Amino acid sequence: MIKVLITDDHPVVRRGIRQILEDDDRISLVQEAANGKELFERLKEQLFDVILLDISLPGRSGLDLISQIKRTQQSAAILILSIHSEAMYAIKALKSGAAAYLTKTSAPEELISAIIKVSGGERYISPSLADALAESLITYSEKPLHQLLSAREVEVLQLFSEGKKVVQIAAELSLSPKTVSTYRERLLEKLKLHTTSDLIRYAIMEGITRQE
Repeated sequence: MIKVLITDDHPVVRRGIRQILEDDDRISLVQEAANGKELFERLKEQLFDVILLDISLPGRSGLDLISQIKRTQQSAAILILSIHSEAMYAIKALKSGAAAYLTKTSAPEELISAIIKVSGGERYISPSLADALAESLITYSEKPLHQLLSAREVEVLQLFSEGKKVVQIAAELSLSPKTVSTYRERLLEKLKLHTTSDLIRYAIMEGITRQE
């Protein structure tokens, strides 16, 4: 019987996933955590077979928590369940130690199948994501990194290049600071950079600035 821990900061999402899992006889226990702190509190109390982990958590992202989770409960399989469909996130998650990567648009049946598979020590990648991973490997090798950015990502990069802070960019684009911070992390990942200063230098060197 499989014991699952759902880690997501949205109560409605947790409740929906929980209902799906509790309808399956192979899953004997389902618990919830809203953030990293609650996640590790649950891990101290109970051994789990599978941990469902969102990327966009308050504080540290789910990707940053993977290695710490593996140190705390090495036998637990980590299944990333995210709104982000980009192959780059899946690659990073799998390299960090996750056993599977699904988007929140996946069908309930696929989620159950993935849980069953990773609980048995296997990995799971959906056919659609496998295609995206293969395509990304080809695409990344053929194009300059910044040409792979979305229009919104380019816009955020341009604003960073002007020396604007996260809060200022959020106000200008009518976004939340958290969303802008997520864009920043995506830019760093896609451009293979490490700091905001690196982003600024990259944008200036490549001429990715707003036209006057």
